[in-house]
Amino acid sequence: MLTPDPSAPSGVPLPHVAIIGAGPAGLTAAWLLARDGAPVTVIEAHPELVGGISRTEVYRSAAAGDLDFRFDIGGHRFFSKSAEVEEMWTELLGREMLERPRKSRILYGGNFYEYPLRAGEALANLGPLESARCVASYLHARLFPVRDPRSFEDWVCNRFGRRLFEIFFKTYTEKVWGMKCRDISADWAAQRIRGLSLSRAIWNALIPKTRSKPANRPNQITSLIDSFRYPRLGPGMMWEEAARRTKADGGTIRMGCRATSVERLPAGAERAFRVHVTAADGSRSTVDADHVISSAPLRELVSALEPQPPAEVRTAAAGLRYRDFLTVALIVRPTKPFDDNWIYIHDPGVKVGRVQNFGSWSPELVPDPSLACYGLEYFCFEGDGLWTSTDADLIRLATGELVRLGLVGEGDVLDGHIVRQPKAYPVYDDGYDARVETIRAWLAESFPGLHLVGRNGMHKYNNQDHSMMTAMLVARNILAGRDQCDPWLVNEDAEYHEAGDRGGNGSASGLRLVPRARR
Repeated sequence: MLTPDPSAPSGVPLPHVAIIGAGPAGLTAAWLLARDGAPVTVIEAHPELVGGISRTEVYRSAAAGDLDFRFDIGGHRFFSKSAEVEEMWTELLGREMLERPRKSRILYGGNFYEYPLRAGEALANLGPLESARCVASYLHARLFPVRDPRSFEDWVCNRFGRRLFEIFFKTYTEKVWGMKCRDISADWAAQRIRGLSLSRAIWNALIPKTRSKPANRPNQITSLIDSFRYPRLGPGMMWEEAARRTKADGGTIRMGCRATSVERLPAGAERAFRVHVTAADGSRSTVDADHVISSAPLRELVSALEPQPPAEVRTAAAGLRYRDFLTVALIVRPTKPFDDNWIYIHDPGVKVGRVQNFGSWSPELVPDPSLACYGLEYFCFEGDGLWTSTDADLIRLATGELVRLGLVGEGDVLDGHIVRQPKAYPVYDDGYDARVETIRAWLAESFPGLHLVGRNGMHKYNNQDHSMMTAMLVARNILAGRDQCDPWLVNEDAEYHEAGDRGGNGSASGLRLVPRARR
């Protein structure tokens, strides 16, 4: 998978590599390095499960006949524009990968709307009076736009009118990010929803449709992907296999261990780094390495470095923030079944942001076909009221909201289980990019050989495949003995999981802009 570099030094022992974190980035690097003969040691805090946020949680429900239900933490479509990533998935799991239909909708006011939003359908479902309000609001925005729109709110209101903004954009965005839409910059909106045109939808509703001529088809908006691949037993299945192959190729994976500090050894030492490790039982050990690859949260990594970084670097790291979330998985009798992979909840009267339908990801996540399992996702900050609620209170909250939304009936819920996921999303608030750059510049000068990969390791809103791509490039650089490629150029474009060809581009794709505070 990694093409050998003919300029790489021959006859030189391959470097020892310590890898912090056994998520998609860490295990991608571990397997590729181990397969090429490099000694690797992976340090993973979870006592049992690999995969990070891409792991598969398992819950045995006594109320459902002692059956094992499997949960995907956040929903992971296996679809990539990178041929190299697609090939790695195929090599690891092959026929264990299912081809699954894609369906996601928005639930608002008791009606479903296709996601991404189709303006014509939205106006039809809202009814004549509300549609008239939306159209009037749109016309007002076109006549009297906000000059120099700087916030998400300004940009969306200019393009669609304030009424459609309040219905379809405001609630969910603020639930996810814990930020007001007026505090999120306009550049994110410009990429995320650029293909939606209200004026075009109104025109198409009034003018009879004609068949497009072939010459005009290249100018049409790219259609949504209608399917994706998915491991039969959930995303963790992929990373369990990557871990197995890493060990089969001579690598070591230490579960239930935390890297408590990363020490840069003085010049002349046999190795460049010493990673201090604390196990769950309190025992301590060290791992000496020539290189360290870290997917640990950047804020935590900086505080663990020895020698200690200067004050400005520590301050920059302390200012990095994360958005957390928890999943309330409810096992139900589906008296009101639906086949979406997930549903976005735009109702401001409930706290839930998304509802996952695990059986639509893979039927084998739900062991009894007469039952369903729905994962209600609540976005929060670690330590706030939702995060610290008891499991029983969260199950009651989720059950009541699911009934209120009309997705289950009274008495349908049989059981529930809670999964809390800290640091699920790096927050792009005001000045985050300058803080990350301060840390990067200092590390490049003072800690050469320490490589950052993955979403939290780079404080970069990567999806699973992009986290893998950062690790692939770092592994390639280490094996070549020099920096050939820059993993910081890897990110995702706005429509990455919604449009485009699978495996259509083997190179890093363009920058994806995510919520950040306006300046």
